[in-house]
Amino acid sequence: MTDTRITEAEIAALVGRFYEKARQDPTLGPIFADGVHDWDTHLATMRDFWSAVMLTSGRYKGNPFAAHLRHNLRPEFFTTWLALFAEAADELVAPAIAAELRSKSTRIAESLKMGLFYRPGANSLPMAG
Repeated sequence: MTDTRITEAEIAALVGRFYEKARQDPTLGPIFADGVHDWDTHLATMRDFWSAVMLTSGRYKGNPFAAHLRHNLRPEFFTTWLALFAEAADELVAPAIAAELRSKSTRIAESLKMGLFYRPGANSLPMAG
């Protein structure tokens, strides 16, 4: 393990550990049970995603927004996702790497929430004319 840069082996362990936690979680477990039908492919995709995020490997070629759009998600689910992801990171990698993972995962979650749930003007009052 390195203190400054995550390895592919650590990414694989992190992805595996996170999904162990998520699948057992009462909030996220049912979502993954309904949404993931081929776990080997899903885990490989997630390893590619995190390799691209953390190592700029370019291995991930998907669209995270489109992948999440087809599920019945709510904004509060991201709080649980982030907590479980942080737990897995803290368990498996050096503190500096875990901090970087938490930072990147928070930005990713915020971006997804904005894309999935933000509707400008949906709750605004009409302007007086």
